[in-house]
Amino acid sequence: MRAVVFDRFGGPEVLHLGEVPEPEAGPGRVRVRVEAVGLNAFDGKVRSGAMEAVFRTRLPAVPGLEVAGVVDQVGADVVGVAEGDRITGWTSRGAAELAVLKLWAPVPDGLDVVQAAALPVVGEAARRALRILDPKPGETLLVHGASGGIGGLVTQLAVAAGVTVIGTASAANQERVAAYGATATTYGAGLVDRVRALAPTVDAVLDTSGRGVLPDSIELRGGTDRVLTLTDPAAHGLGVEFNERSKPSAEELTELVDLVVRGEVSVPVAKVLPLAEAARGQGLVDDGRSGGKVVLVP
Repeated sequence: MRAVVFDRFGGPEVLHLGEVPEPEAGPGRVRVRVEAVGLNAFDGKVRSGAMEAVFRTRLPAVPGLEVAGVVDQVGADVVGVAEGDRITGWTSRGAAELAVLKLWAPVPDGLDVVQAAALPVVGEAARRALRILDPKPGETLLVHGASGGIGGLVTQLAVAAGVTVIGTASAANQERVAAYGATATTYGAGLVDRVRALAPTVDAVLDTSGRGVLPDSIELRGGTDRVLTLTDPAAHGLGVEFNERSKPSAEELTELVDLVVRGEVSVPVAKVLPLAEAARGQGLVDDGRSGGKVVLVP
């Protein structure tokens, strides 16, 4: 089958189309004919070799953590899903024509397959961040990167729960953040003064941008308590919590799919590209300025 492959570590340019053996659905797994693949920053870290100190990647490798597609093979001990069902979920080699999923949720007819493929990773991260920070109704949450996939979803979920959200984003994405129900402001010099003019107290801060905003965040919060970053390793030297330990849940993904179908939340998709343009797509993600999810379609 066709797949996006890298034979050596490096930048996005090492990604190319190749032929790899078809995977088989083992016990507790299902295989899908892939219709869309969500790209993520983690894919870039693995491809660059940055994760080799944590775990080894056997080359040649196929990237891709999340896909949506049609089930074409069901492994032993799997119940509640059948061939022909459309699902979205987590995999480990998703940028291919076929992928094996370990956790999944059904994709209703009302959900676009591209949007479905963009949900698993950002949905898990958004839920995890909200569990850690635990903002209460009436509190003020500052979200850095509020126009992106994770930040945008956190913003929408928090606003729906009665939390006041101030969201930072580029000048071009201010309207998107405001549409999520947050008060939008820009990054850069003067951030502390701008946020203080909007809210006298900041009860919690989430950084999804990784753009060096932690010192300002600590100042606005008045300390490191309830300041969380999902992206900036500088946290370790500042006493801020840095959390990237994902805990996928099929139940939470199913709930999120339902919210999207009902129109209560959405994940911005910035670019849809063919599988052959994986290098271009991953370059947009690695740059951190894509303005939303990048999705590949075989």
